[in-house]
Amino acid sequence: MRRRNASPSSARAIDFEIRGEHIALDALLKAAGLTGSGGEGKVLIAGGTVRVDGAVELRRGCKLRPGQRVEVGPVRIRLHAVGAVPGITPEHPQTRA
Repeated sequence: MRRRNASPSSARAIDFEIRGEHIALDALLKAAGLTGSGGEGKVLIAGGTVRVDGAVELRRGCKLRPGQRVEVGPVRIRLHAVGAVPGITPEHPQTRA
């Protein structure tokens, strides 16, 4: 799983690559650096502040797949399959501002 920051402003976008078919919502929040643990992710999700494809998502184990979008406050995460994001490969992750 790799991520790339696409915008340095207060509203930021992250392109996140998924290895495999899916990733659980709480695991995504942790892997993207938005929470320090799965427990923090669970609290954030239960608070109704996480949206998946524009709808509030309350299931921490919600399976997310490439093509979906997750929003947490000003942060937007776009999910991609490995190799689908230009400039990022599993061997050479890159971060762009």
